[in-house]
Amino acid sequence: MTVRPHIPPRHTLAEVAGQTGGRVLGESATPLTGLTLASGEVEPGDLFVALQGANSHGARYWPAARAAGAVAALTDETGAALLGETAPLVIVPDPRAQLGELSAWFYAYPARDLKIGAITGTTGKTTTAYLLEAAMRAAWRHTALLGTIELRLDGRSEPSARTTLEAPDLEAAFAAMRETGVKGCAMEVSSHALALHRVDGFQAGVACFTNLARDHLDFHKTMEAYFEAKALAFTPEHAARAVICVDDEWGRRLARETALPPESVIRVAGAHTAGDGAADAAPDWVVRPLGLGAVPQPGGAHDGGTGVGSVGAAGTCQLFRLEGPGGAMVDGSTRLPGGYNVMNAAFALLMAVSLGIDPAVAAAGIAELDGVPGRMERVASPPGGPIGIVDFAHTPEAVATSLEAARAQTSGRLIAVLGAGGGRDQGKRELMGAAAARGADLVIVTDDNPRQEDPALIRAAVMGGAEVAAAGAELREVAGRGAAIALAVDLAGPGDLVAVLGKGHETTQTDAAGQHPWDDRVALADALAARAGRDDPEEKGRERQC
Repeated sequence: MTVRPHIPPRHTLAEVAGQTGGRVLGESATPLTGLTLASGEVEPGDLFVALQGANSHGARYWPAARAAGAVAALTDETGAALLGETAPLVIVPDPRAQLGELSAWFYAYPARDLKIGAITGTTGKTTTAYLLEAAMRAAWRHTALLGTIELRLDGRSEPSARTTLEAPDLEAAFAAMRETGVKGCAMEVSSHALALHRVDGFQAGVACFTNLARDHLDFHKTMEAYFEAKALAFTPEHAARAVICVDDEWGRRLARETALPPESVIRVAGAHTAGDGAADAAPDWVVRPLGLGAVPQPGGAHDGGTGVGSVGAAGTCQLFRLEGPGGAMVDGSTRLPGGYNVMNAAFALLMAVSLGIDPAVAAAGIAELDGVPGRMERVASPPGGPIGIVDFAHTPEAVATSLEAARAQTSGRLIAVLGAGGGRDQGKRELMGAAAARGADLVIVTDDNPRQEDPALIRAAVMGGAEVAAAGAELREVAGRGAAIALAVDLAGPGDLVAVLGKGHETTQTDAAGQHPWDDRVALADALAARAGRDDPEEKGRERQC
């Protein structure tokens, strides 16, 4: 998936060599109108960037790129040897390290004309990005969103292949935003993107750190390396200002160690942790939950006003207050469930204000967001049946917080369906099972993207963690995600809640045979509907007649 400006840039291979300090082989005057490192996304006139990958070198994909219209390649010495004389080349020692800055230059530094809010952290990135984009939309109308779920540009949406786009696609998207008059962009920044230089070519107006917990150790190997990757977002090269959550020691450490000027850093904490830690990482703003209230009516700020709109009776929301320096206070609300979403809304509000948005306008926009795809997403359930929720939780901490939020939405039993991904950090599998056993009344362990691993071995690891937790939950193991969801719904009583965790918005399942269409929301809705049909007295009567 690529989004590019309608009017392409125009450069030559010689200009690329001059920008990178590279060596040209072949025709230096070769004209270039785009660049990409995905052979399947090549457009005519592209410079194909051939990098060393985890399993093979990108130069091996040159024939496909050339067939699609690529006219030259940027690569390293290894790639040049593989390519031979089949393409005009620019050769640099480490093209990955230069690709972010090169991409920004190629598209004439489009991010400089945008107000960008970048969010990083283990959990909360997606929801905070949606909340921030809602605040931007309330203030500026023309906005964009880049993240795990989608690339949304001024109303147009494309599904996203990864949390943070590769540098050429990212800068092309920024250029398309500039071309269409977008003013603000909310984006997620992954630790992979920071470690792999995808975001090296621009400076965000404000960066936010939500938290750090165990994840992606298959890539980073240690929590220290994971933290160091996240910390890159909070350097002058990557951000002008920062909002840092100091609820945990990782955040407090980041607040102490960031190279950003102290006056550019906003430290924020929940009221429950505001007194923790040393004075040099004490929060500037404290988030105080105020309980439930009526959902504000929409429209208060979108017509140019600065109020949060009138309060109506259609539903409830979580109210909160930000208490800051000198007795400053900002009130906000969110329709999203879970105490952690109060924090996400507070992060978005502080980021919006850091970008120059009036606090009341930002609060109004945040108050209107009524959901995020695959994040505590309620699935339609027939009356009188169990409640169904799908959530992306795929780390031990996320499983715990998701189940805590789900528990608050039911007076009945809480049934959790989850698995763990194959080919990823194996150490978190037992921890996820333990978190599920502590948070739910019934845990059904099943498959979640086993990839090339034996699904039974992954399930056994998750089950092992659940059994060790010995928290009193009933445990079941079911092979096949569809069968597990169907069983959960069948075992649920009226008013019970079935929480299907791990995949959220995703629409595929990957196993040893490849990638297959799959959507937890569809599977859960189908199971709920099938159960309702079996429970319907008229249906039962017809079955008896048959």
